[in-house]
Amino acid sequence: MSTPSGAPAVSRIPEAVHRRRWAILVVLMFSLLIVVLDNSILNVAVKTIASPAPTGIGATQSELEWAINSYTLVFAGLLFTAGLLGDRLGRKKVLLFGITLFGLGSALAAMSDSPGQLITWRALMGFGAAFVMPATLAVLMNVFERDEQPKAIGIWAGSVGLGIAIGPITGGLLLEHFWWGSIFLVNVPVVIIALVAMVLLVPDSKDPRPGKLDPLGVVLSIIGLVLLVYGIIRGGELADFTAPSVLLPIAGGLAVLVLFVLHEKRSASPAIDIAYFRKPAFSAAVAAIALVFFALMGVTFFSAFYMQSVRGWSALESGLLILPLAIAQMAFAPRARIVVARFGARAVCTAGMLAVAVGLAAFALFDADTPVWLMCLVFFVQGTGMAHVMPPVTVAVMQALPREKAGSGSAVNNTFRQVGGALGIAVLGSVLSAVYRGDIEDHLGTLPAAARDAAGESIEATLAVAGKLGPEGAPLVGAAHDAFMHAMHLTAIGSAAVALVGTLVVALWLPGRPPAAPPSAHEEEHPAPAAAER
Repeated sequence: MSTPSGAPAVSRIPEAVHRRRWAILVVLMFSLLIVVLDNSILNVAVKTIASPAPTGIGATQSELEWAINSYTLVFAGLLFTAGLLGDRLGRKKVLLFGITLFGLGSALAAMSDSPGQLITWRALMGFGAAFVMPATLAVLMNVFERDEQPKAIGIWAGSVGLGIAIGPITGGLLLEHFWWGSIFLVNVPVVIIALVAMVLLVPDSKDPRPGKLDPLGVVLSIIGLVLLVYGIIRGGELADFTAPSVLLPIAGGLAVLVLFVLHEKRSASPAIDIAYFRKPAFSAAVAAIALVFFALMGVTFFSAFYMQSVRGWSALESGLLILPLAIAQMAFAPRARIVVARFGARAVCTAGMLAVAVGLAAFALFDADTPVWLMCLVFFVQGTGMAHVMPPVTVAVMQALPREKAGSGSAVNNTFRQVGGALGIAVLGSVLSAVYRGDIEDHLGTLPAAARDAAGESIEATLAVAGKLGPEGAPLVGAAHDAFMHAMHLTAIGSAAVALVGTLVVALWLPGRPPAAPPSAHEEEHPAPAAAER
């Protein structure tokens, strides 16, 4: 790289680190993989965990949602502090701490013998993951020069697709040969390998002028999110969003989140700098992250029940069906920067969000006999859309901040992603539960009152009751399938509507194609492509 005067530009990255930057990226992807792998494995295991002992632990649908949300909410609530601690203490240190804690939580989750224990240890895993996710992206921003960051972020985002691919297939294989806890125990050897690789390869970095921590802001964000999502999940359980036990947590959560925003505005050292959101491109990018994961995580949650409970496929077969989504992400995410360079972030992300919306809306047309090839095509379209949304918006978020604040920038990026996913599962899961309960109630009149309430909570609960009835339960099975399909169709339409809102956000506020720089200026300020690839 050279300056306009022709003198070599001073790189902020040591030469020894620069030479091994791609090996460091592989280690970071490996660390990210275990976080993504865990959630994608859990998605195909929900049916097994919902089964009575000894096959599972008899978790209800709301308990399954909390097994996912306890992880996600702790993760999202601590991301602010984790990012700031990484900037202050060193990203490598917090990365090692987070992965170690994640491995410990995984081992304990594998040994759970009740839904309550599983929820608790999943929360511990979320605590560890909160220190992993922002650190990987912060380290990436500190080992790559600015011109190579879009390519590196694309590969980083593509590793999410790898996790989506490996997770369900690995989970299916484990569930076919071992007990359900093996889906968590498999994380332990991955953690050990990641720890060794990080100690040997990953350099440490931190902000030379860090601000103070903001414990009050973190506490407010955790309380607000937990209250809000608990109220939404409770509404799905009761099929009534007007009950006091639903309205009070939702109202309390919103009030606490308002206090959080007010506190952050006035704080001298906020956990999240609200001033970032005054930039339209930054706000649009984080909104797109939240909305795409809101829609996607909700549809992923109910698609597991569709494939296993309605279609009767095994966990492994369900995992294999998600391969097209993962393949599309792995293939297109690393190359998204090329399309953005030609057409601009606004056009690429708008098209990507539209593809996600189309894929989600397609679920409203699925029935019990939808061809497998058509489902694979829909998943491929969804993966292609995500591959052209996540890398550009992540680049927009990270490059809007100085390199020294990479930890807090990464925390913002991943917080909106995780909160969006958590709310997607809670809101869309509650819609699914409420519609299903309303449709199936008329078919449960012959059951005892206590059994009727339990049987109406989810399709798995209804099918369990129908199985105990023997041949007389056949009509109830058909009714359960019909009720679930109706609920899934309405939820899919809601998911697609959220994705369309995301489409509008990026179309209005993401920057378009930047003006082309004069050839001489470009050559002076940036290395040739061939040099950047070496």
